Order: sequence, then C-alpha cells, then structure tokens
Amino acid sequence: MAIQNRQSMRLARHARLRKRVSGTPEKPRLAVFRSLKHISAQIIDDTTGHTLVSASSREKDLKATGNVEGAKKVGLAIAERAKKAGLSTVIFDRGGFQYHGRVASLADGAREAGLEF
Repeated sequence: MAIQNRQSMRLARHARLRKRVSGTPEKPRLAVFRSLKHISAQIIDDTTGHTLVSASSREKDLKATGNVEGAKKVGLAIAERAKKAGLSTVIFDRGGFQYHGRVASLADGAREAGLEF
C-alpha cells in the first residue's frame, strides 16, 4: 500500500469521525496526532478554533520518546495541563488512527491523571 494512499485513507477516516466529534467550551476535543517518530495531543475548542492546551513527545522538558511509554507521558502531561487550565472532561479524537498502541497509551495516561472522556 502506497504511503499517499494510506495517508488519504486516514484523512478520510478522520473526516468521517469529525462529522460526529466536535469540541465545545465546556467539553473540548482532545486531538491526537501520531507520526512515525513522535506523538502529540492538543485540546481544542472548535467553536473558536483555539488550542487550549498541547503536549508533544518533541518537548525537551517532557523527556518522552515516540514509543508507548512516551505516549503515556504525553497523556499524563496533557491531563495535568488541562487540569491547570480548568478542564476536566474532553471528547477524544483519535485522528483517524487505530485505537491501539501509542494512541491507546496516550488515552490511558490522560485518564490516569484524571481527565474524563
């Protein structure tokens, strides 16, 4: 399967998901992006289009890699930052990626730190 085809298929899955998943000020969207080396997450208010909180495995102070353990660290970090911003519940947006491995680990880390979805 060609990379371009794989990416277009993921974008189609994400578009299909986004028909139903939308963030509000009370319950923003936790969007996950997974690349080959890294993983990142953002909490987004879709009504204004602003990113409220973000975390990534590329951050030096986080000391996370792009593997499953690193994804869990990113999940813990995004949940802690969300708590500081006054957010407790979110809607999870897996971004067209399969809920498995690094994406599931990020979600588990966020739930461990007290974020509800």
